Amino acid sequence: MDKMSFRMARNIALVLIFSFFGVVAINYFHREKSPNIRLELLKNKFAIKDSSSVDHSLFTELQKSFASPQEVTSACLECHNGTHKEIMASSHWNWERVSYIEGRGITSLGKKNILNNFCTGAGGNEQRCAVCHIGFGMSGDKFDFNNKKNVDCMVCHDQSETYLKGSDMRGYPARDVNLNEVAQHVGAPQKTNCGACHFYSGGGNNVKHGDLEEGLIGCEREVDVHMAANGMDMECTACHETDKHNISGKLYSVSSSNVNRATCESCHSNTPHHDKLLNTHTSKVSCQACHIPTYAKVNSTKMNWKWSDAGQLKDGKPYAEEDSLGNHTYMTIKGSFEWGRNVKPEYVWFNGTADHYLLGDSIDDSETVVLNQLYGSHADPDSKIIPVKIHRGDQIYDKKYKTLIQARLYSPNVGDSAYWSDFDWNTAASAGMKRIGLPYSGDYGFVETEMYWPVNHMVAPKESTVGCAECHNSTNSRLAGLNDFYLPGRDKNDFMDTFGRFSIILAIAGIFIHGFARFFSNNIQLDKPIEHLEMEKSE
Repeated sequence: MDKMSFRMARNIALVLIFSFFGVVAINYFHREKSPNIRLELLKNKFAIKDSSSVDHSLFTELQKSFASPQEVTSACLECHNGTHKEIMASSHWNWERVSYIEGRGITSLGKKNILNNFCTGAGGNEQRCAVCHIGFGMSGDKFDFNNKKNVDCMVCHDQSETYLKGSDMRGYPARDVNLNEVAQHVGAPQKTNCGACHFYSGGGNNVKHGDLEEGLIGCEREVDVHMAANGMDMECTACHETDKHNISGKLYSVSSSNVNRATCESCHSNTPHHDKLLNTHTSKVSCQACHIPTYAKVNSTKMNWKWSDAGQLKDGKPYAEEDSLGNHTYMTIKGSFEWGRNVKPEYVWFNGTADHYLLGDSIDDSETVVLNQLYGSHADPDSKIIPVKIHRGDQIYDKKYKTLIQARLYSPNVGDSAYWSDFDWNTAASAGMKRIGLPYSGDYGFVETEMYWPVNHMVAPKESTVGCAECHNSTNSRLAGLNDFYLPGRDKNDFMDTFGRFSIILAIAGIFIHGFARFFSNNIQLDKPIEHLEMEKSE
């Protein structure tokens, strides 16, 4: 056998041997991935839907003809006596709650005294805002918050899917609502009940939140794994649990303290993965940051609102323009808008606490005004990275007093100083500030503002979550805006980079040195017996 043939035979034998032992090792060490027992238990918990054993249509109290919605409430309270006290103690009723705000102390906070950069605020616009209040008869400062008959039970408990509040009716139901039909078909709140307000806040479907919209009703798992019709089909109350009408979870635009929040961890715990590396991320990265790669998956959401563009007329009349998807890009009464669909969130540190712009607060008009500052940092042990929608735009402010203005926007009558009727910022600002008891100088302008809306819904299937490289890269990292910590793969560090390069070079050099050493060693061992054989043949 010559030298070449011997080496070929040896290499083939080695390949066969290594292949054999490789197959044996794969079969010996392979283990089927064990199921996530905690997740399977959660799925079983929500697989069977609760159904009420009570048929309200059989109650004689609900079979009479109701002349007013207050009569329906009175009938409800005949059995559910005392329930009105729970409701009237809630923020859904009072539009405010008392909480601690860093730098302010114990403060009353809510829709009564905060501003946003959508329709700005409720003060002076109550009749219009009442379409999303759980009461009847709200108009200006005339609403009686102490009258139990003003509580609207139907708006949250209607199961007939026919209940609807009138758009300009001070919180009363639309005129064509059959009160008897609704009263006899009530039950636990469903997505349609919660969504009637929370999906359409800001003036239309998905305008404000970006992750709360009518597309969640009957959606696919790609839109939201929790609410999907072909998935768990969970109701809002599954996560937002309620005790005596005190609902867990708070809207970050109107809450400051880190209490009674509804969190992913309350069901999934802080270690939901089999992979230990992924579980280590949960100390600083929220579940939402990875599991909600995009929001506004079905319908567009408003990203920018320029009030300063409002008031333009065509042929002396107000007008509106739309994009190809039917979204308003301009309205005379509101200004110009920018929309987004399948939007990647922005990311901030958040520890659950926040500050808010309250009516009368001073601003620096040379800078962008943040209306709800979310607190947090990498150094804060309670902070995590969360995804947010940041709604940007501009809104009216008082140049002399350096305060944001709550203008009067709505009135059912032309000539009543409301901007949406008269298109006069000066009279609207004067009337609005007078209504809330704050001074107005008569000198107004527009200032840039931002508002943060944490993204908590539209959770994607695990196959569609954010990949590691989407954050750990140096060119277009999702976390490019968070610069108070070192992120491997994204950031440069001279010492770490030099050490890493040197380690790689040493490793490669070691491989080549070892390979050459083995090569020459094998040749020396192989050549000796072949030369000896040739000498024997020549003799």
